[in-house]
Amino acid sequence: MNILILGATGFIGSVVAARLVSDGHAVTGLGRNPARARLKQPAIDWRQADLSRMTKPEDWENLLKDRHVVVNCAGALQDGLSDDLAATQADAMLALYAAAKRSRPLIVQISARTAGAAGDLPFLATKRRADEALAASGLPHLILRPALVLGRNAHGGSSLIRALAAFPLALPLTHAQSPIEALSVDDVAEAVSQAVAGQLRGDIVLAADEVLTLADLVRLHRQWLGLPTARVVSLAPWLARAVTWFADLAGLLGWRSPLRSTAMIVMSEGIKSAKAQSALAATSAAATLAANPSGVQDLWFARLYLLKPLVIAGLSVFWLLSGLIPLLSMERTSAHFLPFMSEAAAKALTLATCIVDVALGATVLVRPLARRALLGMLAVSLAYLAGGTLLEPALWLDPLGPLVKVLPSILLTLTALATLDER
Repeated sequence: MNILILGATGFIGSVVAARLVSDGHAVTGLGRNPARARLKQPAIDWRQADLSRMTKPEDWENLLKDRHVVVNCAGALQDGLSDDLAATQADAMLALYAAAKRSRPLIVQISARTAGAAGDLPFLATKRRADEALAASGLPHLILRPALVLGRNAHGGSSLIRALAAFPLALPLTHAQSPIEALSVDDVAEAVSQAVAGQLRGDIVLAADEVLTLADLVRLHRQWLGLPTARVVSLAPWLARAVTWFADLAGLLGWRSPLRSTAMIVMSEGIKSAKAQSALAATSAAATLAANPSGVQDLWFARLYLLKPLVIAGLSVFWLLSGLIPLLSMERTSAHFLPFMSEAAAKALTLATCIVDVALGATVLVRPLARRALLGMLAVSLAYLAGGTLLEPALWLDPLGPLVKVLPSILLTLTALATLDER
């Protein structure tokens, strides 16, 4: 069959796409930035598209031509610079359903449990709107509602669980006793494969039979990482509010942190639902992890995951201060240039470098611009080292001087670049 997968570059979408290719189907994958996916999965016909801009039926007409199945694995957690929930999860889907009424492909929607106290959150409300529209559309469809999805890779909430599991000495958790159902990402791919084969339709919950607490799941991941047992420290929810506030602020700048308020509210009531009798069998968390033994790269990822935002924030503060502090003593700072240029030129050069430093420190906080800012930091740092060496080489003799301090900032910038990718 000819299958279109939305969000095919994501954690779930990439596994679903690989499964459908192995089943012998012709798969077209849709994603915002499929360049790397094209290298990793060359058997898939990759197309670049942003669902938040595909909110009219005519936006879908060419993509739906000759499609037998459309699988929606796309989604977002919270509104921000990188995501528009209403457009991506609701408006684009309604436009898709309208455009699909002519050719009537099977629509497989990867959704979530949208009932409960957290159901009014935009994340779940937009999913529910799309689900209800699909159910009422008359199109052949399957709505899958997986619990927490685990796999060989990790993204979002599963990444956070790995990071918490690798915490040194103790495991600080809020909502430690919240119930969680889980399953393997391969279970989701299997369900989609069965739907394509004509075996599944309707609205189905996917979850393993066991119900763990968040603390149990984190301990299980700690064991999977090969780390010794550690005591769980239950934190009051109010202690996490500051972290959540900063995560929401980062979301407005384009960073998709799993510590945002939406995730915390969902976790406060747990990830659990009453499964219907038609629910499929699913793999337990322990079996999923056992089938995918961890390697040292998993330990590195888990330990670096929560350090990454601190590295970005630290670089931002370093460059902001390096640009602002010299402005407090312009004459003293510009004096370094006086043997080589006039006083006016020295002050102008000092002001220019301060502006560049502040601009880089601010820009690195904006996710779509972060890579360019980090590359700019490297270029400017090397320029400072070269210029300082030529103009005042004696600065190298000061172990705490401005030239020596540039070296660890370069290493930190390289670390940020190495860990910048989200998928």
